[in-house]
Amino acid sequence: PLEIKVPESGGREERHILQHCLKSSTCEIAAMSVQVVAAKMAEVELKDVPSKEVTPESPLTPKTDDKGIVENESNAVVTSSTTPTTEPTVKAGDPSPGFLTPNPIKMPQASAMKRIDPQQNGGEAFVNRDGTVAEAPRLKKIQFADQKQEFNKRPTKIGRRSLSRSISQSSTDSYSSAASYTDSSDDETSPRDKQQKNSKGNGDFCIKNIKQADFGRREIEIAEQEMPALMALRKRAQGEKPLAGAKVVGCTHITAQTAVLMETLSALGAQCRWAACNIYSTQNEVAAALAEGGFSVFAWKGESEDDFWWCIDRCVNLEGWQPNMILDDGGDLTHWIYKKYPNMFKKIKGIVEESVTGVHRLYQLSKAGKLCVPAMNVNDSVTKQKFDNLYCCRESILDGLKRTTDVMFGGKQVVVCGYGEVGKGCCAALKAMGSIVYVTEIDPISHCPIMDGFRLVKLNEVIRQVDIVITCTGNKNVVVREYLDRMKNGCIVCNMGHSNTEIDVASLRTPELTWERVRSQVDHVIWPDGKRIVLLAEGRLLNLSCSTVPTFVLSITATTQALALIELYNAPEGRYKQDVYLLPKKMDEYVASLHLPTFDAHLTELSDEQAKYLGLNKNGPFKPNYYRLRTSSDQFNTT
Repeated sequence: PLEIKVPESGGREERHILQHCLKSSTCEIAAMSVQVVAAKMAEVELKDVPSKEVTPESPLTPKTDDKGIVENESNAVVTSSTTPTTEPTVKAGDPSPGFLTPNPIKMPQASAMKRIDPQQNGGEAFVNRDGTVAEAPRLKKIQFADQKQEFNKRPTKIGRRSLSRSISQSSTDSYSSAASYTDSSDDETSPRDKQQKNSKGNGDFCIKNIKQADFGRREIEIAEQEMPALMALRKRAQGEKPLAGAKVVGCTHITAQTAVLMETLSALGAQCRWAACNIYSTQNEVAAALAEGGFSVFAWKGESEDDFWWCIDRCVNLEGWQPNMILDDGGDLTHWIYKKYPNMFKKIKGIVEESVTGVHRLYQLSKAGKLCVPAMNVNDSVTKQKFDNLYCCRESILDGLKRTTDVMFGGKQVVVCGYGEVGKGCCAALKAMGSIVYVTEIDPISHCPIMDGFRLVKLNEVIRQVDIVITCTGNKNVVVREYLDRMKNGCIVCNMGHSNTEIDVASLRTPELTWERVRSQVDHVIWPDGKRIVLLAEGRLLNLSCSTVPTFVLSITATTQALALIELYNAPEGRYKQDVYLLPKKMDEYVASLHLPTFDAHLTELSDEQAKYLGLNKNGPFKPNYYRLRTSSDQFNTT
């Protein structure tokens, strides 16, 4: 039997290759250019194998494109400008895959042994049994990944430009809104310093890049397919123009779904000016499509705090243009007008608000007697609570966490702060993925998580052991610095509420803590002892900052907002006083009914006798006007 000794001298790579060959099958040894000799041959010792040892072409080696081969006098080097591909492994006894070898090269016989002739500058030959020397075939050397010299010679600028172009093209072709969250523009100039105009010469907007308009238009068209109620409303009311003369100033998340709402309002007769309610949630390509379509949009992803308020001011403060309706999400726009332009409320007919935070602000103004126009609380509509808060968050919490951290949920210990509809959705999704879920709550009755199989705890009882902390209360200072200090290494901290007040992020901006940006919207906050937590979106709304949300459920909220605007704008004087109102139950049910055809769903109709027995109108409403899942006015802290 053949005995092959591994030389002590020589490079580590040479010894590694030989050791690998000793463990390989006969065919694999041939591929590594180590030949198997006959069983009766004398003992051979391989010494001083040079590092330039090469692999002869075999029937298993695919033919290489001539453009990828660079040859010289002594040997042939195979290089490629593309990523090397892995050749299939063929075990001993397997038939050779003929499709790889149109012109196979015959391998040397097993009765011959390769040697290096020092007189021929490294040329190779084979010694036959009779002692004669035969010239070996020309060999080619594969460029290994760790041999970077050839790659380093390529111009860096060209490589980066090609890569950027490739990413841009693939993002455009993907038709996915996720591209908005991974896009990095070559131009880092602030949009405030640019002079941009759309194809019609209009420049009354401020966005990242008007050239992304075509991409954004495709996003909007996709969203329209999942927003049947808004499209039905646009079709039914387009001839009547119920918002003719309305000048709507809006401050919401600028996404493809919001674009469908804005274009619906425009089709119903309204003029719109829009800013973003969150510095991270704007989809730049959608903002570009809206600007190209003639909308005055002031928003881009990654605004600074100063940019945020500047954009809101540009929406409101325009000579010759006076808003008469407000559509707000979070109350920032309403707050800015109260602070800077209070006289504008003399012509404003109403406010429509859709978030817990914004509704809470409105109730505070009403209680203090400072609310000077009627306001519609869309947030506490049953459709908004059930669909947007519960079902939307049930799906988007997993999406946001996966995109930012690639975390595996099975077996992870998670604490969800707040068990309102948002908290319920988060808990249900995490439980379904195998997480161990704890819940914190202040309300002993309305949303008891124990009946749903979750353990009700105080945050300080589990803060040292949990892997993920999620806030969704709508309150402030839920996770304070004391809790952040006690968290385990690697704990993920995020917020599913609208406002950024739930996590005390300001307390983390101190000299003793180090911040590392590891991904878009992902920061590692590092303590002096090396412990780190993973903070997502700097404590702002996770799903719209770091991922996307299901379009269908947003159709329900957007339709409710549109109907609320129509109701307040067309209401006769005196119907609504300077207070906060809930959307009429009949309107809530109408919005829900518009979405049923999508599922091919059919409602049962009451008979006259049944309607009389229940004391209801056959056509609804089917719930009393006081029926709510909860209200922001009396259970604000739950979420």
